[in-house]
Amino acid sequence: MKAPDGNKLAILNALNQPGFVSGQALGEQLGISRAAVSKHINSLQVMGLDIFKVTGKGYSLNNHAGLLNQTKIQQYFNQLTSQLKSQSVNVEVHPLIDSTNSELMRRIQAKTALESGTVIVAEMQQAGRGRRGRVWQSPFGANLYYSYFWRLDDGLQAAMGVSIAVGLAVYDTIKALYNIELELKWPNDIYLNKQKLAGVLVELDGQPQGPCQLVLGIGINLQMPQSFSQHIDQAWTDLSQHTQQLDKNELVASLTYHLENRLDQYRKSGLHTMHEQWNSLNAFAGECVELNTGHRSWRGICEGIDPQGGIRIRQDGEVKSYYGGEISLRKAQL
Repeated sequence: MKAPDGNKLAILNALNQPGFVSGQALGEQLGISRAAVSKHINSLQVMGLDIFKVTGKGYSLNNHAGLLNQTKIQQYFNQLTSQLKSQSVNVEVHPLIDSTNSELMRRIQAKTALESGTVIVAEMQQAGRGRRGRVWQSPFGANLYYSYFWRLDDGLQAAMGVSIAVGLAVYDTIKALYNIELELKWPNDIYLNKQKLAGVLVELDGQPQGPCQLVLGIGINLQMPQSFSQHIDQAWTDLSQHTQQLDKNELVASLTYHLENRLDQYRKSGLHTMHEQWNSLNAFAGECVELNTGHRSWRGICEGIDPQGGIRIRQDGEVKSYYGGEISLRKAQL
C-alpha cells in the first residue's frame, strides 16, 4: 500500500475538524474535481480510516484522536516540563512507515548519528511488529505507533529489565491523562479489563560490557476499525471505548515525558523500587499460568517479578525466576 500523497493528506487535514466538509469545497481547495476527491476518500477508507458521507453535508472523519502534529506535540511537552528548565522533544512524524522500530534500528546499524531521546511516531505502519515475530495491526490514524531511542552505557546485562520500566511508563501516562487503571502482563503487555490495550517491543544493539543502544517500541490501541480487529487473535480493547478525551499529540507528549522519568529512575536504581509497583499491577497475580519458550513449557502460580525483572513462578512449593526475550506467559487453561 502506498503512502498517502499530498492531496490525501490535505483532505485528511481538512477533515480533521469538527463537522462536515463538502466534496465541492475540498475540490476547490485542492484544485481537483469532486470525482477525484471521492476517489481519494475511497482509498483513505481502504487504509482503515472511518470517513462517512452524508448527502447535502459532505464528509466527516470519525477520529476523536486527531492526526499527529509535530508542533502540537512540542507544545504539550512544554506544558509538562514548564516547571523544569526549557526542554524540547526530538520527535519525527511520518504519515506512513514500515515500522517505527525498524527505522531506528536501521539508523543504529548504519551508524547514523542519533540523539538519545529521539522519538519516531507514524500514522500507519506497513510492517508493524510485536514480540516473537507477530504482526501488530497498524491501520492509518487509528492507533499510536511510537518508538524511542535510548543509549545506556552500562552494557546489555543492565538493560535486561527495561521493558518493565517502559510498561510502567505506559501505565503512568494512561493514569495521568484519563484516570484509567491498567494491569501489566509480563514481560511487555498492558491490559485494561483483562483485554490487551498496548504492547512493548524492546530491541537492543551493543556489547555485553560496553554501551548499548535500545529502541523502545510502544503500540497503543486508540480507535481500532472493526475491519482490522478480525485479524487480532486475542481479547483486545482500545482507548476510545473508555474515554472521549483522546488527543494523539497530547498522548505522544505525555508518554515521552513519563518514559523519560522512568528511564531516569531505571538508570539510577534499576528496578529496585519499580518491581514492587509492577507487582501491584500484575494482571496474573496468584493465578495459574503457563510459561512457554517454544521448546519447553511450565505451569505454576504467578508470583510477580523479582528485582531484576524476571518472572517468578511457584511450582511444587518452590519459587523460581525465569528470564529471556522469547518466553511467553499466558493464563493456563484448566
